[in-house]
Amino acid sequence: MQNVWQTITANRDKIILLLCIIAAVAILLAGCDMGDGAMALAAVIAGTDGGKHVVDGPLTTDTVRQADDGLLLNEIDKRIVKIRPMATPIDQISRCARSKHANSMIVDYYTVDTKPTVCTLAEGYTPGSEGTEAQRVVIKTDNDDMFAVSDTMMIPEVEGYESDGTTLSGKSLVLYVAAKDDTGITVMAVNGMVVGSTPNCVPKLPAFATVVRMGRAATELDVQTSQFESLPQKAQNYCQIFKMQVEQSTLQKIADKAVDWTLSDQEEAAIYDMRLGMEKSFLFGTKNQLYDYRKKENVMFTEGIWYQAGKSFTYSPETFDQDSLISMMRMAFTGNAGSKRKVLIGGSSLIETINKLEYTKVVNARDTVTKWGIDFTEINSKFGRLYVLLSEVFDECGMEANGMIIDPAYLQKYNHLPFGTEALDLKSAGVRNTDALVLTEASCLVLRYPKAHMRITTE
Repeated sequence: MQNVWQTITANRDKIILLLCIIAAVAILLAGCDMGDGAMALAAVIAGTDGGKHVVDGPLTTDTVRQADDGLLLNEIDKRIVKIRPMATPIDQISRCARSKHANSMIVDYYTVDTKPTVCTLAEGYTPGSEGTEAQRVVIKTDNDDMFAVSDTMMIPEVEGYESDGTTLSGKSLVLYVAAKDDTGITVMAVNGMVVGSTPNCVPKLPAFATVVRMGRAATELDVQTSQFESLPQKAQNYCQIFKMQVEQSTLQKIADKAVDWTLSDQEEAAIYDMRLGMEKSFLFGTKNQLYDYRKKENVMFTEGIWYQAGKSFTYSPETFDQDSLISMMRMAFTGNAGSKRKVLIGGSSLIETINKLEYTKVVNARDTVTKWGIDFTEINSKFGRLYVLLSEVFDECGMEANGMIIDPAYLQKYNHLPFGTEALDLKSAGVRNTDALVLTEASCLVLRYPKAHMRITTE
């Protein structure tokens, strides 16, 4: 025993060092223990340009949620688009497209329009004497602001001349904008007529003739031209807080049932009912803010996209034929920066009217096309393709003969609170002996390029 003590005393320093090492290892192991054998989360560090990077560990779902809680969708987000998508097409399309987060319940956004290309002459012009006055004519249109110096314009209703200035060419008259001031637009004829001995004179122009703005024409030494800037128009919408609460009592949960009807089934039914209400608000809601005198809080209401559309097409159900359909598609697909594939949703009367048409090779209806989880009927024309779907929401809102053509590429959803669920502990609070879930979303829809979307109404 004495020899052992002497050995310990002689190696005291080494023994102390060994104990310190053992203690340090124990502390590290304790720090890694999460209580159930799980590993600690890897570290998430910021990148040089706003990104995030994972170090000291594998990429797991917990790590991803730590870095960005919105990157992984909750299970309810995956389920929601599968719950009767045909009944709520607008809500469905907006959920399948990429939505934007709104930092406020009030959403400010910008819509961009295209510069006008067509106007009319405000007054006519009749050639007079020859000379410079016949070559440089001041005209006025109902929208002089759309023209700039060096623009060219075409008058489709007026025929131009051959190079001899006396023979009609069969081509439309083209004018060149030489100057512009408060008195009007000074134009010169590109394919004008001869007046006396003066060539390239402007021929007679009838009042209210159509004027089409064309491309600019510069000289060889021109290094500048009139400026063109497109200023977006600011618009605003309110996010509306949509809520639905589902409850099931404890006795109901444990009772024998003829069918396996659980809280999850009730939740699915509630989501469907909630989406139907949201569909109506997204379509026909009115933007406003009211003060609830009982709750002592403001309530915000979102504006529907029906009122945001930049075009309207009116038809007569009694005389609607294939020519009317072509005219409708022409208006929907021209005069805007939209795409050539759009969605038409409408009430039962409008869909019935369209369905009764006899289609030809020019306009034809193809088999069912599935997009965004919805089965559409596709109508093809030379102007573009329409994906047609019955929306009973129009019927419920008294618009069975109306419809709307939407460009999905310019349908934007803003989420202030993404769709989610929250469990309420009503038992502990002493309110009710139930299991309760609250479904919540605060969102709104906006239309970018309003003229890419069109309302369809009856005369």
